[in-house]
Amino acid sequence: MKEWIFRLLGKGPEAVVVVFCTGDPDLCARMVEEVRTLVPDRRVFVATEENWPELRRELKPYRVGLAPVMLTRRPSALRRAAYRLAPHKILAYNSRLERHHLRFNLASVLFWRGVPLDRIHLRPWWWPFPKRDRSIVPQGYRVLEGRPCTQGRRRIAVLSPYFPFPLAHGGAVRIYNLLREMAREFDVELFAFTDGPLEVAPLLEFCARIALVEKPRYREPRWSSLLPPEVHEFRSTAMQKALAEERRAFGYEKLQVEYTQLAEYAGDVLVEHDVTFDLFTQIAGRERTLAAAWDAFRWRRFENRALRRYRHVVVMSEKDLKMVGVPAVVLPNGVDLERFRPEPEPPGENLLFIGSFRHFPNVAAYRFFAESVWPLLREKFPRLTLTVVCGADHLTYWRAFSDSPEPKPDPRIRLLGFVSDVRPLYREANLIIVPTTISAGTNVKVLEAMAMQRAVVSTTSGCAGLGLLHDHNVWIADTPQAFAAGIATLINDPDRRAQIALAAYGVARRNFDWPAIGGRQRDLLSL
Repeated sequence: MKEWIFRLLGKGPEAVVVVFCTGDPDLCARMVEEVRTLVPDRRVFVATEENWPELRRELKPYRVGLAPVMLTRRPSALRRAAYRLAPHKILAYNSRLERHHLRFNLASVLFWRGVPLDRIHLRPWWWPFPKRDRSIVPQGYRVLEGRPCTQGRRRIAVLSPYFPFPLAHGGAVRIYNLLREMAREFDVELFAFTDGPLEVAPLLEFCARIALVEKPRYREPRWSSLLPPEVHEFRSTAMQKALAEERRAFGYEKLQVEYTQLAEYAGDVLVEHDVTFDLFTQIAGRERTLAAAWDAFRWRRFENRALRRYRHVVVMSEKDLKMVGVPAVVLPNGVDLERFRPEPEPPGENLLFIGSFRHFPNVAAYRFFAESVWPLLREKFPRLTLTVVCGADHLTYWRAFSDSPEPKPDPRIRLLGFVSDVRPLYREANLIIVPTTISAGTNVKVLEAMAMQRAVVSTTSGCAGLGLLHDHNVWIADTPQAFAAGIATLINDPDRRAQIALAAYGVARRNFDWPAIGGRQRDLLSL
């Protein structure tokens, strides 16, 4: 019967697969290879911009059963052709080669936008119908014993979304150093989510206990939620159990919660490493899409409510204090002046940018510099080089946040992954760049550069909240032309560069030494 109906419609009974190569050629080739593996018994056609007019005529006698498409954020005529040919048969691939059957729901919109499958949370907790659970939600936790407790000392707990070692990014640097400063007066227990091997010994030197919970991995698409996906990401009954049982066993008096996405774990002090709704509002203003506006709305709603539930709120700068709208204490980021010391500047024209690609604003910053600023400098300064510290798994995050499989190669741009000690890179550099176009909180890497007595060229957002002045202790520029001109000015004028670097070092010594900030942190916890 089925065969007769399709022949009546002028179609063959066998469904074919048409793969639409709408993105990077290498990724598309891998997509085609995977599709052939998934449906080995089906005939597969490969559509490209060049062959589509001829292939469209060739497909007339066939019924299309599946239409895999490489989704990028840039629309194309070939992608529109796929939707016209098989609107309900789209198998969408993103730059991480995750696949998702597109239907007209919010999950599809998020996937199209580039959100990885494990970050899409679209089913409310009250959803009554059972679904196949593809999540990994650990139920247990483990406790490590560290430095012996001191009789009579008060006990404090700190909750972090990650284990703060190695010191691979600004958040880890802050948490590690302030834990060390807390331990001068309190017995401290650290609660942390984990997602891989750990080097725990450095923290066991000053933490009394460390409770570790494996981070959940949610992979089941759900119906829309007013909570941001990042909040769902850290919902864990194992962590709730650990906090409750360790309060009885260890007897901590206060819980300090690091980052807004953990605010549902009711504590006493909430540390706003950045004002998250401000970050997402900037992204919404930049992208001007419904999905970005929805993210900004959800974060503003959640964060405003969370801030009012905490007895104490900590922010990074006076700018953040004005933004949160509740009484808060400013405890800025700092720098370890014992580790980061002034070093003589070497000869050369070497730029350095440190920014983990795990954080979307750093990907946007690198793209801004590489695409808009670097071309203005490359020919004028044939000896100019750039080193970028991108962090672990940087290509994975690059693909998640951009339309290409990897940054465009350049023999004078060196991209590094995880670097355990960045001080040698600061020593090699003549100028530090911070081309951040979207930012919240304050930038620890700027403080490290100041402590190493290196001049910084930054956007306004890149050095916000640090109280720095243009052409005195930093060079500030916001357009590609101004940023390139600032680099050119300081590369050509070593004396001016040295004056800015020396003034910045003085600011770091006066205002951003961790022991002084740690003393104010201990005073807050003693209230």
